Amino acid sequence: MPSRRLGLSFGVDIVPFKVCTLDCVYCQLGRTVEKTVERRDFGPVEPILAELREAVAEGLKADFVTIGGSGEPTLHLRLGELVDGIKEITDIPVALLTNGTLLSRKDVRDDCARVDVAMPSLDAGDQGAFDRIDRPEDSISIESVISGLCTFRKEYTGQIWLEIFFVEQINTGQAQIERLKGAIERIKPNKVQLNTAVRPTADAGVSRVDAEKLQEIATLLGPACEIIADFSKAAGEQGAKADHGGESGLHCLATETKQALLSMLKRRPCSLGDISEGLSLNRSEAIKYLADLQERGLIESEQKGERTFFKSMS
Repeated sequence: MPSRRLGLSFGVDIVPFKVCTLDCVYCQLGRTVEKTVERRDFGPVEPILAELREAVAEGLKADFVTIGGSGEPTLHLRLGELVDGIKEITDIPVALLTNGTLLSRKDVRDDCARVDVAMPSLDAGDQGAFDRIDRPEDSISIESVISGLCTFRKEYTGQIWLEIFFVEQINTGQAQIERLKGAIERIKPNKVQLNTAVRPTADAGVSRVDAEKLQEIATLLGPACEIIADFSKAAGEQGAKADHGGESGLHCLATETKQALLSMLKRRPCSLGDISEGLSLNRSEAIKYLADLQERGLIESEQKGERTFFKSMS
């Protein structure tokens, strides 16, 4: 699946839906189902590795194998085993999407150190903003998160791409920017990637930071910063759900494409452009399939600014 941060990525989801250490207001997948810091064995990794072997045998072309998905992957006790297994199968670099909250633990750092690119997040410079944006499990403090990231940086020889998600009027003020800059200087990531709410979020009241202000923040935070929020497709998406046209039935959609589309929307809300690009469908074809799925109650659409996003109902 195409990714704004990683190019063409083969995604690996290893934790049950919305089992996480946080309950972020901006999460694309909705509210956390189980908030926990307990690492558990969520099942064998061999079925995941078997799927990867099959994809590689069929000529998989990807920039990264990305471990992430619909929960916090460092909660899985077999994370290290999974990474080692991936590296035995393919030379494609392994990336890890994590909120970074468990990096204060040595066992978690040891597992994460196996990947080629670690992509943790840090959305606040103090506990107040951390509680408002990320709604952590009670035992997690912002200082434990920052200290864990600092320790990981000292031990880890790979790339760290730190993501900061900005919510207007919570972590965009001068004091917050200064605290975040101080944390960045302590952590020393290779990249700092700035994001904001361009997709539907867990809490409807989350306010997006506009592109100009995000650029100002990037300048203040330093030269390692880049903006990854996708403002580029804002125009032309608004009418996506209305202009369906034609008659279609789910039986007309190839099984493979149908499964890919529903899987894509279960993973995260997507715009028409995301779907068209990700599944190599022309826009009119994608609209036809989306209209049919909406009529059958399998997906729903939601407006975010000038863009329409589609998400799974299951």
